[in-house]
Amino acid sequence: MNVSPQARARTPSFAERISEHRVGPCRLIMLPTPIPNVVTWCGSFHSAPDMGNKEELLLQHLVVSMLDKGAGTLDRFALSEILENKGAELAFSSDVLRIDFSGRALKKDVAEVLGLTALQLREPLLAEEELAKAKDRISASIKRSMESTGAQASGALRRRIYGVSHPNYMQEFEEQLEQLQQFSIDDVQAYHAAHFGANACTLVVVGDVDERAVSKAVENHFSGWPSHDALPRFAETPEQHAPGSSTVFIADKENVDVRLGHALAIRRDDPGYIPAFLANFALGGNFSARLMQTIRDEMGLTYGIGASLSGVSTEYDGHWQVAVTLSREYVQQGIEETVKQIRHFVVGGVAPEELQEKKTTVTGAFKVGLSTTFGLAKTLLSNVEQGFEIAYLDEFPDKVESVSVDEVNRAITQVFAPDAMHVTLAGNVQEGDIRL
Repeated sequence: MNVSPQARARTPSFAERISEHRVGPCRLIMLPTPIPNVVTWCGSFHSAPDMGNKEELLLQHLVVSMLDKGAGTLDRFALSEILENKGAELAFSSDVLRIDFSGRALKKDVAEVLGLTALQLREPLLAEEELAKAKDRISASIKRSMESTGAQASGALRRRIYGVSHPNYMQEFEEQLEQLQQFSIDDVQAYHAAHFGANACTLVVVGDVDERAVSKAVENHFSGWPSHDALPRFAETPEQHAPGSSTVFIADKENVDVRLGHALAIRRDDPGYIPAFLANFALGGNFSARLMQTIRDEMGLTYGIGASLSGVSTEYDGHWQVAVTLSREYVQQGIEETVKQIRHFVVGGVAPEELQEKKTTVTGAFKVGLSTTFGLAKTLLSNVEQGFEIAYLDEFPDKVESVSVDEVNRAITQVFAPDAMHVTLAGNVQEGDIRL
């Protein structure tokens, strides 16, 4: 049979190169790549905090911050020494409804480092002597956020849009500091016992993968890890608040951060999500977007402005926001001109050539993000968590390219509502200083 040169040269898709297995309690997804001798992995499991009790999310963060401070028979120094000697890396993070973990190691060390990953998740020491230091680290981070005009404005906007039981709600920083100091080591250990388990455990491994060796390592170290009994409790939709404004006064700040936005009745897997994403990208997604060209380049009112679809998931709704940093003397004008440009965008929509430019940028950035083993593993894990098929990794660029101008302009009028926007400010500005 004659095979054309084009057929012989065709690069197999990601989906064709991926293998997927159920190993112990884990969904194991492996993707071999040409990167020699290095393996990267990203994983997660459902922790199911009660979002109506914001103490649980902060407590989860505290527990996660202590995972690398000793596990099993190894104290934190022994753990660090093993990883350092092997040139390996491990990281753990709290991602609201999930716990994320990731690692990187040489091919010959993968089994041992995966074993350390499982050990820290399943049997962390959570020692009394580490608790105060963990609290100090988190407290310092919270205090930095309190002094950040951007963090304060973003938090204020989320409190205007969401109820306390929504995953995107952001608790007042002062409340976080107060609650943090009240946690005992018993609280930490009880949360770990109740919320750490193999629920929806997914592990993505990318690189110079020996599939048999990785499967055996996962079987050896993760088998027998039981699921926990906690049930997810969270609001899926924002609360219906009338548009309004909030101001957070922070003295001695030269700039004022402003957030304008409203709730979105859209999920990540909705057919209208990609058109809405492209519409937002045209408005404020990069340096050539409308808001940067007008508010920054033409008017000189800011060094930074952008728009985003924030906190959007397949599990719950998110919000749309515009973020802009303004000097004190330009706050009034900057807000007014930003709103004017948003209204102009909603009425006028995008042109075909503008949309094509944004499609090229979005698909290019997506492909560049897949150029590293970590980028591949993280993106693949995120897709799987959202409930997408493995092939979505290959299909996303084509889905973007297939979106029409009419679809984007329809999304603009359906998704973006200038009259529904909340406005929040943080900086050296008081309530009533600005006409909103």
